[in-house]
Amino acid sequence: MPGSTVSNAPGSSHMKKDIHPDYHKVMVTMTDGTEYETRSTYGAEGDTLNLDIDPRTHPAWNKDSQHLIDRGGRLSRFKKKYEGFIK
Repeated sequence: MPGSTVSNAPGSSHMKKDIHPDYHKVMVTMTDGTEYETRSTYGAEGDTLNLDIDPRTHPAWNKDSQHLIDRGGRLSRFKKKYEGFIK
């Protein structure tokens, strides 16, 4: 449009500044101890993200779908709360 002052071009002053999180390299440690480097907004540059559950241990991603790991007693508390609910 002739005379228009709005621009979506890169470097345009119409984009908000300082609203995006810092995106940097971190190390991810899987449950079996293997590691890989990726980019993330987690922590700071060079931090390590230690996973409690990953595709190798989560029942949704492996063939052992009946095996559940009770982390922090959540599963036990749930079972106790609803025991006897359905007979």
